[in-house]
Amino acid sequence: MKTPGTYVDGFLLPIRKDELEDYRALAEKAAAIWMEHGALQYTECAADDLGAEFCRSFTDTVGTTDEETVIFAWAVFADREARDAANAKIMADERLKSMCEATGNLFDCKRMSFGGFTTIVSH
Repeated sequence: MKTPGTYVDGFLLPIRKDELEDYRALAEKAAAIWMEHGALQYTECAADDLGAEFCRSFTDTVGTTDEETVIFAWAVFADREARDAANAKIMADERLKSMCEATGNLFDCKRMSFGGFTTIVSH
């Protein structure tokens, strides 16, 4: 995807391995909301190979337990303005609020890492 100038929101969060399917179902619903409000792409990935010995692993960064795995996710927007406008709509969307209430303790926002990034290379 060659889209210089795009803006990316990135997320890292721990999820209990035995709740991964429940989280996947939640992420599918969230993806639809993000896309409806302006995301160009929405992707969520579950950790598979985190055994790198030459650098700090995502498990160390996120602080997972043996019962947890890491979710690495991102949403792509046309630019920062589009992202800010989309996030305002997303956070006000009643479907998102209902999903969060219905899922209870599926994940802990206090353990989630989040940031917005300007794309500098994309092929």
